[in-house]
Amino acid sequence: MTKAAPLSVFRTLDDVDVAGKRVLVRADLNVPMEEGKITDATRIDRILVNIHEISEKKGKVILLSHLGRPKNGPDAKNSLKPVAVEIERKLGRYVAFASDCAGEVAKSAVKAMQKGDVLLLENTRFHAAETKNDPAFVDALAELGDIYVNDAFATAHRAHASTEGLAHKLPAYVGRSMQRELEMLTTMLEDPKRPLAAIVGGAKVSTKFELLGNLMRRVEYLFVGGAMANTFLAASGKEIGNSLCEKAFADVARQIIAEAEGANCKLVLPVDAVVAPRLANIRTKIVDIDSVGEDQMILDVGPRTISLAVGLLASARTLVWNGPVGAFETAPFDTGTMSIAKVAAQLTKVGALETIAGGGDTIAALNCAGVTQDFAYVSTAGGAFLEWLEGKQLPGVEALRWTSAPAA
Repeated sequence: MTKAAPLSVFRTLDDVDVAGKRVLVRADLNVPMEEGKITDATRIDRILVNIHEISEKKGKVILLSHLGRPKNGPDAKNSLKPVAVEIERKLGRYVAFASDCAGEVAKSAVKAMQKGDVLLLENTRFHAAETKNDPAFVDALAELGDIYVNDAFATAHRAHASTEGLAHKLPAYVGRSMQRELEMLTTMLEDPKRPLAAIVGGAKVSTKFELLGNLMRRVEYLFVGGAMANTFLAASGKEIGNSLCEKAFADVARQIIAEAEGANCKLVLPVDAVVAPRLANIRTKIVDIDSVGEDQMILDVGPRTISLAVGLLASARTLVWNGPVGAFETAPFDTGTMSIAKVAAQLTKVGALETIAGGGDTIAALNCAGVTQDFAYVSTAGGAFLEWLEGKQLPGVEALRWTSAPAA
């Protein structure tokens, strides 16, 4: 985990009078959509507290966000217009929408605002200059506001115009959602109740080497599950049949195993598994990890491994979780992830465990288990959450420090 600065180095909404001000709020409204319908409004829910506060204090709320990865300018699939409709529904009041986030269209929409009004500007990534952090585009966005509030921790690992550039042009503040995120990450990851345990799962170990390396120097227990555990098992000489495995990274996996031992971190790998000839095959069986057939795929952890994980949770006081421990999207390979999630949630509810989780698949898994609300904190950030855990500085966070952002 990165060595987080105390929150006193950031300005929050407690440090500014927004009345009558044009407040550019960088939100994370990159919500999942299917056929123009929002399928998960969690990120919208997180921004509402900011909107309410600024609006009630008579500030003009001007929302900036990206959606998806448009490649050739504006397109209907990645328009934020449906998001404006959903924000309006949740707020119970009118939310204006502008078909561009810069230029005359945006200027006119902002000019028409009254104190307390809410306006959502179109997808910032419809402009290629956004991801390039182009100074001219930063200036065009800055023209629209008097102050800048970043409430999008999920995009803080990107040095884009609306996530980093604006913080150097306007007086910059941390929004309430990002403030909460930084407080939780700082408290629970930098000064946690110990023992500290981590569960890391998912498909590819190659994308999480830095994460594993940083965690094993910080935690007492490190449980590795999901398809990425197969690489560790194979590197340890286990036969894993047709299971997903990144054999090219066997040496790195062995190095992590050795370094964890030297760091007094207990690295836990599956001791049994649920296997099948293929993901869509229902002919499953539970086998010892030393007895995986050559035609079998490891698709979930087995009951003995679940018991191991539960034992770790019972011994720990804080848990950090990123990534499912099996192919949870397909029953019956969701048993391991669901079981562990429910135990972690129950321990949290009775005050025996502090839990923080993050990452898209992790959130989906917790939602499937019906325990998202029971965790102490669930981060909607994906890449930013991972990079923070890896110990990296996030440009969007660094730009908000008193020493970086312009004075009010």
